[in-house]
Amino acid sequence: MSENQFEQKNLIIEAAKTLGFSRIGFARASSLDQSAERLTQWLEMGYQGEMKYMENHFNLRKDPRQLVPGAKTVIVLSFNYATKNIQKDKNAPKIAKYAFGKDYHKVLRKKLKSLFSTIQEICPNCQGRYFTDSAPIMERDWAELAGLGWKGKNTLLIHPQAGSFFFLAEIIIDTELPYDSPMRDYCGSCRRCIDACPTDAIDKNGYLMDAKKCISYLTIELKSQIPDEFKDKMDNWVFGCDICQDVCPWNKFSTPHSEVNFFPKEELLDLTSQDWHALTEEKFADLFESSAVKRTGFNGLSRNLSFIK
Repeated sequence: MSENQFEQKNLIIEAAKTLGFSRIGFARASSLDQSAERLTQWLEMGYQGEMKYMENHFNLRKDPRQLVPGAKTVIVLSFNYATKNIQKDKNAPKIAKYAFGKDYHKVLRKKLKSLFSTIQEICPNCQGRYFTDSAPIMERDWAELAGLGWKGKNTLLIHPQAGSFFFLAEIIIDTELPYDSPMRDYCGSCRRCIDACPTDAIDKNGYLMDAKKCISYLTIELKSQIPDEFKDKMDNWVFGCDICQDVCPWNKFSTPHSEVNFFPKEELLDLTSQDWHALTEEKFADLFESSAVKRTGFNGLSRNLSFIK
């Protein structure tokens, strides 16, 4: 790599930090053969449940050069959403922290657009595309390769200095830049996430998730009725779940984010259990106007609220 390429990389890192991204890593664009094999085995076990989209565009998932012809570099970014804000009523139905503020897809997409424009100024003639949970990309695998953390026993990406409360985004470009190296796995003998999961979604040995049992899947992705076997096992979650992250020792190193778009409405935090169960469609539309919670819809949230009664 030339001195100019290292300078370009440093300028991109500086621009990303200015936009609020926490960390940025660079990996060589190539075919993820081993990751694709693990994905195939996971699909064959039927762990995807109703998420049929996981079976689609397999070649695109496997190789980013199918998404961006001539791709040389996968830039992976993390954006912190850790917070000390909590819902005030301890008995109220719970939503995952990532959904406290505005929908991260829209917030990060705007930042990625700006960063990509800067990259094109830094690297003349650079072409590429940017994504945040919006394309068939094995983003945690790429984040691992780019040195942003390791995939923990709960299958989420963990960084030793930041825990796991962060979003991931990718920019795939046809320009070669200096690459980073993966870091080792620091989960060790810990199994707190495995033992804490009330639905036994995580394999007893870790590193494998049966999505059909995951509370996040049951409250968001599942469109049919929640199976009765999970009655009294939902721990009051109605949109997503943070249990395996809340118990992870590495999250003691997470620090609260400063992104105004992710600050929760006080009204949301103030909702009592009674307020949640009396939620009307009009109130839902107002309260979650720009929130990721809209993804499940009023009917989906009502189903979840009824199930945990």
